[in-house]
Amino acid sequence: MKRLAVLGSTGSIGRQTLEVVRKNPQRFKIVSLTAKENYRLLKEQVEEFKPPLAALLDKNKAEILKDQLKWNKVDVLAGEEGIEASAVYPECDMVVNGLVGISGLVPTIKAVEAGKDIALANKEALVAGGHLVMEKAARHNAKILPVDSEHSAVFQCIGQTHRSRVKRIILTASGGPFRGMETEALRKVRAEDALKHPNWSMGKKITIDSATLMNKGLEVIEAKWLFDLEPDEIQVVIHPQSIVHSMVEFIDGSVLAQLGWPDMKIPIQYALTYPERMPADVEVFNPAEAGCLEFYPPDTATFPCIKLAYDALREGGSMPVVLNGANEVAVDMFLKNKLAFTDIPEVVEKVMDMHTTARNPNLDEIMYWDGWSREKAVSIIKGDGAGL
Repeated sequence: MKRLAVLGSTGSIGRQTLEVVRKNPQRFKIVSLTAKENYRLLKEQVEEFKPPLAALLDKNKAEILKDQLKWNKVDVLAGEEGIEASAVYPECDMVVNGLVGISGLVPTIKAVEAGKDIALANKEALVAGGHLVMEKAARHNAKILPVDSEHSAVFQCIGQTHRSRVKRIILTASGGPFRGMETEALRKVRAEDALKHPNWSMGKKITIDSATLMNKGLEVIEAKWLFDLEPDEIQVVIHPQSIVHSMVEFIDGSVLAQLGWPDMKIPIQYALTYPERMPADVEVFNPAEAGCLEFYPPDTATFPCIKLAYDALREGGSMPVVLNGANEVAVDMFLKNKLAFTDIPEVVEKVMDMHTTARNPNLDEIMYWDGWSREKAVSIIKGDGAGL
């Protein structure tokens, strides 16, 4: 039986992970659950799965949860220290990292240093600290198993094929809810419009990133570290149906694709059971019902976030950290109706232009540049607009 710590158990990935566990109690045991501030749902999850450890980032909510669970045999921790303790919990075999944003980086590093396998849905950990995470994972013999549907698809297509036999990978993107819209129309988009993803059910931040196509840009950077690829070996195509989750081209010209109805439980379960497969409680894919499958190049003029991500990847060093930090601030401001949709990439680009790249940053330097990029983004947004 595999013992799991689920970081971000009240979020989209966390809840779907628990669905997989619920269907397979003979295969998995939950030993730790963490959340940011949703103590009510976390309380329900603790009462159902009975882990010995739980943690809330919000210290005040953690005290409330501790009081409500005082008759349960669970140790309730608080703050970043509590999340990190969950990531390195000795009774845990695998950490499912469903955290959102840069907050997932330190727990990932702590977990791999403790030799834990990681089912990774937190792409920002590799965007900001990919060189550190992968180096430490190799040193401590910890597996990094992708949970993102696109990277899981690539992982499944490559299989045991040696890296030298892979020519390129092709990441698919739905195009989001605004595919085909002109820039002028996008200026009027509000948060409630952008949160209506056509195919996937995700958290707010990731849904906005999908609408701007920054999510795909971050996945390009993530793919570089997961599969040891150069920027020119990673292509992005718009695929509105979200049936083909990604493709791999090999040096002999063969292209393999992984297909299925959009359902995150499939990549989650594969990461949990790798290298095995087992039956999943998902809708059976019928190609005859899929209809026409379309593929288009992304419109980087209207949706420039993909280009910004490629620029950051090619620059390397601390630039992806800055890209990510500025984007997190801009998305948050957009969700609060304090920034226009089309201003998100403009803020990110302005912060990147202000940055002098630091090469091979360590963890402290990564966190410094993350904070720096956030301060600059806030200053741009709250200042005179800096051309926005």
